[in-house]
Amino acid sequence: MEEEIACPYCGESISVWVDEGGGTSQRYVEDCSVCCRPIEIAVDVSEEGGASVTALRSDD
Repeated sequence: MEEEIACPYCGESISVWVDEGGGTSQRYVEDCSVCCRPIEIAVDVSEEGGASVTALRSDD
């Protein structure tokens, strides 16, 4: 499933893909497609299948 997030560095809206088979709690690093800085992505998937995606600066 595709989710839209705001890059915590440049503020631009970017799309990230959530691995639906990756479990209910996921963390990984993905580079922003606009500013190329590393974003730590935290995903929590509910029992109903909805995803909550949080983007964090990796230098915090």
